[in-house]
Amino acid sequence: MSPPRVVAVVVNHDGGRLVEESVASLLAQRDVDLEAVVVDNASRDGSPQRLSGRFGPAVRVMHAPGNVGFGAGCNLGVRASDAPWVLLLNPDARAEPDLAARLVARAEADPRVGMVAPKVLLDDGTQPPRIDTCGHLLYPDGLNRGRGRLEPDRGQYDALTEALFPSGAAALFRRSALDEAGGFDESYFLYGDDTELGLRLRLLGWDCGFEPRAIAWHHYSQSVGAWSELKAYHVERNRVLVLLTLLPWSWVLASPAWTALRLGLMAWGAVTGRGAAARLGESRSLLALPRAALRAWRDAARRAPAALRARRRVLRGARISAREWSALLARHRLGAREVSLTD
Repeated sequence: MSPPRVVAVVVNHDGGRLVEESVASLLAQRDVDLEAVVVDNASRDGSPQRLSGRFGPAVRVMHAPGNVGFGAGCNLGVRASDAPWVLLLNPDARAEPDLAARLVARAEADPRVGMVAPKVLLDDGTQPPRIDTCGHLLYPDGLNRGRGRLEPDRGQYDALTEALFPSGAAALFRRSALDEAGGFDESYFLYGDDTELGLRLRLLGWDCGFEPRAIAWHHYSQSVGAWSELKAYHVERNRVLVLLTLLPWSWVLASPAWTALRLGLMAWGAVTGRGAAARLGESRSLLALPRAALRAWRDAARRAPAALRARRRVLRGARISAREWSALLARHRLGAREVSLTD
């Protein structure tokens, strides 16, 4: 029996040495027939040339027409192959040698599974290693966070078999599921695009498996910066678009209160030195977060009509009921203190 065919897609923008480690880990995958594709988003650091020089024909380097963003880059890479399985890996992540095989085995065990989340650990040298994500959780205003993020990995999530959706840092997709969904929404550009695609696939009736024995290691937010205003802007703008496009109307209507609670806790965290708002304030200024939020809300409001049109289109094709959708989201709901007061 021939090994499963997998196309592994890495979207690179000035990935430096880390993208070389990422690609090397993909070429070391066992028990799969893997094709490695790097989509380069107008890098200026010489990384695509170094990849071609180091790995030669073992990796296909594609050049996007400029920096087209994460989702558009993924779509380009996926279309470059007809492999039935699609593995996404960030350029600042590396895969254990059995990652792809374990993820495919999890999906092959259940035809309803359209995507699988691995266990993603932080590649920062701490012992025991800390969790980046064991699948994602969702706050009621559309913001998301990795399940177990920053907890020491002691196997506390290893008995779980389901996630709401996987992180774009490392994820496996069934090609037929991606084809049905139409791939990533390229308008998100950066952050939230994995949320939007994962939730859209859930609405189409696909399940998301979790495979704790499949391990990836992640240098968190090396591409953009963990505490950058650019990241804060895209995260906030795109969570509003996710909210308007995909979440139940009861969540949409209640979201101003949930957002006010989150921002209030974040402001308290900034003053007391806790959470992402405090780290952003330390690295930039205390005005960075409100400035990014105001810009994000302005631009999300401009995109709201398109988001609502997309909502009508997506919900017409939904294969789960409104009650099932609300129950699924409630099972994977993220608390206010966790989303606001942890890094």
